Amino acid sequence: MVKVVIADRMGKGQNVAKGVEAAEGTAVVVPGMGADMRLGDVMQEENADLGISFCGSGGAGALTAANKYGYPERHGMRSIDEGVTAINDGKIVLGFGFLDQEELGKRIVETYLKKYGSQ
Repeated sequence: MVKVVIADRMGKGQNVAKGVEAAEGTAVVVPGMGADMRLGDVMQEENADLGISFCGSGGAGALTAANKYGYPERHGMRSIDEGVTAINDGKIVLGFGFLDQEELGKRIVETYLKKYGSQ
């Protein structure tokens, strides 16, 4: 089972979580404003496979997680296809502009499972 931590600057992420769960993953939504800055910490606590960060720039939470814990990341993404490409390139922390869409969660988990299997 793929565990995905979702951290949104504005405390959202519920739609992405629905997509993660639709693809039979486990979603952990970090609550509260500024949640993106806690992405790496929660990934560590939850022993997560993937992390998704949302903020205006699409970078702060992903860069913080990468700098603090060494996670391979890609940030500044604005589309689902960019996220799919990042997973295929071996990234596990994904930084997006605000993109709380169910399809994003679903496709990210499907891509991860296709690349790495269910482990």
